[in-house]
Amino acid sequence: MSLWKWTAAATLALLSAAPSYAQWPRHYWGQNNYRPYSNRWYNPQPWNNRYQPPTPPYQPPPPPPGNASTPVIVGVTFDATSRRQAAQGSDNWPITWGDDDEQYTSYGDGFGFDCEAPRHPVLLHGHALADRPVTNAEWSEFIADGGYRQPGLWLSDGWAWLRDNAIEAPLYWRRSGDGAWGSFALDGLHPLHPAAPVSQISFYEADAYARWAGARLPTEAEWEASAQSLDPAEGNQLDEAGPVRPRAAPAGTGLRQMFGDVWEWTASAYLPHPGFRPAAGAVGEYNGKFMSGQMVLKGASCATPRGHSRPSYRNFFYPHQRWQFTGLRLARDL
Repeated sequence: MSLWKWTAAATLALLSAAPSYAQWPRHYWGQNNYRPYSNRWYNPQPWNNRYQPPTPPYQPPPPPPGNASTPVIVGVTFDATSRRQAAQGSDNWPITWGDDDEQYTSYGDGFGFDCEAPRHPVLLHGHALADRPVTNAEWSEFIADGGYRQPGLWLSDGWAWLRDNAIEAPLYWRRSGDGAWGSFALDGLHPLHPAAPVSQISFYEADAYARWAGARLPTEAEWEASAQSLDPAEGNQLDEAGPVRPRAAPAGTGLRQMFGDVWEWTASAYLPHPGFRPAAGAVGEYNGKFMSGQMVLKGASCATPRGHSRPSYRNFFYPHQRWQFTGLRLARDL
């Protein structure tokens, strides 16, 4: 038999023994385009001929019970009122949780960066903010309780960051030979002031502490709505060149240190407000292009020039960054 006849006979034998293409396993890769895949997914029928159960009709979520939600307006120009309820702290909770029946009014229509606009509605559920930031003494208790050694308290990325960088305390804390903590400031090493706000902490650390404390971080809208009746020019802010550091909260009631001492981490990502449009010119290069992977901080710090802050101001950092005067204020659901 000649070579070409032998080749033709062998080819016909193989084709007669193989299953038809209609029996091959298939996987959908696009319109009218099927390719062999795996016997586990065998289905000789085109994808769009498969049986698919009917989609149930859309059911809107039930309304919240009672007055559990309060609509407010947040943004660079706040022109609405909101109500914040109070929650009683327990004996082992050394902070208070706001004032009952407090009304928040417009701060004004002054200057604001493009990322602070436009004004837009936000639905706030019942919540309360602590009357002051978390202190160094309270953070020391978090460390002593093994807060930096408990992975259950940390976000996955935060725990990886902690392990990779051997994090065990705020950035500029230093432990002395007798085990006491000190803090390195712009004018050198000082004993840690127990009542001053903890500072130089990352978002990961703030989030872990809030979980350890049985609370959470406030959202940007919750913080902004709570600050509307406060004077952003008050507090421990920068008035002249020189070493600065956070100070203990002044005596009083209601929300304290909302502006000054430390920037406060929120649970909100730095994203555009609904309807955001970058400003024309150079300022448009500054804010919108950074709306990726960063978190919002509110208020001001002891290094913020007085007059620079306002309730709508949005500071932003990556979750691992902690070189600034950054702290936290706890929040609770009601």
